[in-house]
Amino acid sequence: MTAVPVVVCPDCDGMTFTLEPCRCTTYGDRFLADADVLGPRREAYRSCEQCRGAGSIAYPCYRCGRRGQRRAQLVVTVANLDTGAVASHQVVPGGLDPHRDPAGHWVVDLASRVRELAAIVGAVLDEAAAPSLWLDRQWRPDLPAAARHELEAHAILRADHAPWRLVLGRSTAPATVDPAARLARLCALADLLLLDLVVEARRNGAGFGWAVRYEVPGSPVPSGLPSWYRDLPEALATTSAAAALTGLAERGRTAPVRLLRPDSPRPPVAPAVDVDQLERRVLADCVDATNGDELPGAQALWRDGRWWHTTLRAGEPVETFAEQPTGQVLRHLGVPVTRGYAPPDPPWLGAPVARRSCPDCRPPSRLRACDCRLGGRPADSECPHCCGAGLRPSALHCFTCGDNHCLYNTVLVTVTDLRHRVVHLSWQAGTPEVAPLVATQPGGKPVVQLPDRYRLGTWAAVLGGRPEDLADADGGHEIDRDLRDGYVTLPWAGADPVREYVRQAGRGTAAGRLIVVAARPDAPPLPELLRLALGLDLALVVGVYDLRHHASDPLLADGLRWSVEVKPRDAAVRPDDLPYRPSLAAALAWCVECLTDTVAGAAPTAPATPIPVPWSGPRDSVVDPEPELLRLAARHAGQAVTVRFTRAGCAVHRHDDDGVRLLAAGPDLRSV
Repeated sequence: MTAVPVVVCPDCDGMTFTLEPCRCTTYGDRFLADADVLGPRREAYRSCEQCRGAGSIAYPCYRCGRRGQRRAQLVVTVANLDTGAVASHQVVPGGLDPHRDPAGHWVVDLASRVRELAAIVGAVLDEAAAPSLWLDRQWRPDLPAAARHELEAHAILRADHAPWRLVLGRSTAPATVDPAARLARLCALADLLLLDLVVEARRNGAGFGWAVRYEVPGSPVPSGLPSWYRDLPEALATTSAAAALTGLAERGRTAPVRLLRPDSPRPPVAPAVDVDQLERRVLADCVDATNGDELPGAQALWRDGRWWHTTLRAGEPVETFAEQPTGQVLRHLGVPVTRGYAPPDPPWLGAPVARRSCPDCRPPSRLRACDCRLGGRPADSECPHCCGAGLRPSALHCFTCGDNHCLYNTVLVTVTDLRHRVVHLSWQAGTPEVAPLVATQPGGKPVVQLPDRYRLGTWAAVLGGRPEDLADADGGHEIDRDLRDGYVTLPWAGADPVREYVRQAGRGTAAGRLIVVAARPDAPPLPELLRLALGLDLALVVGVYDLRHHASDPLLADGLRWSVEVKPRDAAVRPDDLPYRPSLAAALAWCVECLTDTVAGAAPTAPATPIPVPWSGPRDSVVDPEPELLRLAARHAGQAVTVRFTRAGCAVHRHDDDGVRLLAAGPDLRSV
């Protein structure tokens, strides 16, 4: 492999650390500082807990990883997911082809090179995602080669935060998203899930930032700019149903909790929506009609089969205080944004839900229950954290209520496939249910199982899904086994199992609503990802953990656990690399989501070791290894099995109590 230039890190001058101004110098020698008022330049806080009044701190240089040297090399790789073809281009000093931009600066535009690579592998790209390198003003074509190469190396180092960049494409162009069709689909799903669809424009300098999201009725307007989308069509093209649901709990944590009436009269089928007309109406509402003043923004809410329009206005200023790591207290004067008009309640909202205050947190402070009270124990008078008070400051959410600051007597559960099927459930504390004892915790607490109507796995089957595919609609997190199978641990024998189950399900939800998706994750097949990893000359590491023999024990994880990762081909299998995804599809989806970052992290850490420049033509389809993986997992039930696939073949490892053991190696999985 050809050597690449290694230069002294310009950020730390080879010292492996940098001396930076301390954060306390931002606000000067003041204990109570205003966030919008900067202090005298470089004046340190004399009682600073970080720099002790020196005004500067030594930080390890993160750009060189405390090595003092960096590799002057970038690699851009384009891959075709449909054929496995891979083509790469490396950027090193002396191999640049700069040109002048309209401002007269010398720039290296790699987008054209990416398009050439895409043509070589036959891939269609959404956009040429490649960096542009700006050379220093001192660079000239007539400089001596050594001087030119030094300036080019510095330009490359400015973009080496991702030294290996992967651009994925397919043989055919992806289907374009019709904004009108996407908006109509989101409106129909809002009616199905009994949620509001909010289209919002917020002022951002001279323009507007647009957002499309779901909310529960009564949610306050979020603070800050919702997004950076420049117009409504762009926001719609980027916002899927899953993306619109993300952050639902955070937005609706303080919304009023009310019962649902899914059998109430439903609106007719949503008519076709004119996106351009809706955008113009929202923008028109961003100006006060009475005096022509500019307003912070405007919203359109889809509720009960129609659009409701409202302006956004500045509310009363709110003063907040935040403790800084320096020991200073930062005061911020924020101006919340409120709606100028509140639409009427939809007919599917029912009576308010009874609730009680959470016993383990004290709003609006950061006081949370101390660890000495875990398990229902009384506060320890000798506890070094709370000194017997039972409460201590914490930056984490309250474990009991998830920062709802109250416990609901009813939780509203919605199970959907995010297409056209939905089930609305209402679980109410105090409902008498037959809940047989199925296990006992090591501390003696009883574990009982509630009937089928409380088991989300049963409802997933009703919608045609699999229990292992159940995920929280807000973020896609796996639904734990207790909610999937109806298990609940009682604090004492004779406690109300439904009340404890409702508390567990409603923790940290928006308005007491838990929305669960029962649909298979959107992921490519395993052979496709394996072919790509081989084309990149990396290793595809697949882990599987057969715990199906735990199905009858509610205290243990059960089912099949999977992991799929792309790693350097010589990376070792670590003992703590255990599979934890509930299905192969979930593991594949996560691997693809992190693939570009994973490839960037696969670059060698040693500066003297060059980044590989993979080239590979179209590859034949590989045999699906899933059946053989299942066979290996069943043979070693109760122990995790990790298989590494590389161009040289595959190796099977088993995770034992004393570490990782190599079981077999061969050209393919069938031969081991």
